[in-house]
Amino acid sequence: VQLQASGGGAVQTGGSLRLSCAQSGRGHNVMGWFRQAPGKGREWVAAIRWPGTNTYYRDSVKGRFSISMNNAGDTVYLQMNDLKPEDTAVYYCAASSGVIVVSLPNEYTTWGQGTLVTVSS
Repeated sequence: VQLQASGGGAVQTGGSLRLSCAQSGRGHNVMGWFRQAPGKGREWVAAIRWPGTNTYYRDSVKGRFSISMNNAGDTVYLQMNDLKPEDTAVYYCAASSGVIVVSLPNEYTTWGQGTLVTVSS
């Protein structure tokens, strides 16, 4: 199973972007988004359990970001609103087939390539 992330770009503060992560076959029951800002470590952003009724967010994005999944369970979206300069990072999607602690990167078995999000002030 492979993951393909897309949707990054450059926006101004307060703008919105929607990231997508498509997997080539639905073999995972947890999908997550992580991000890595320049010079910083990778941090968890949000996660969702199939079929999409359970979602999880880091505190700094609650109320601004929304994670969702399509009916087929093979594409996950991250709607990002009210973006701030501190949201600037490379965003990665990840997937796991196990029952995991969703915020820990080591729990995920499959990773997509990153997509860059740049928020200017």
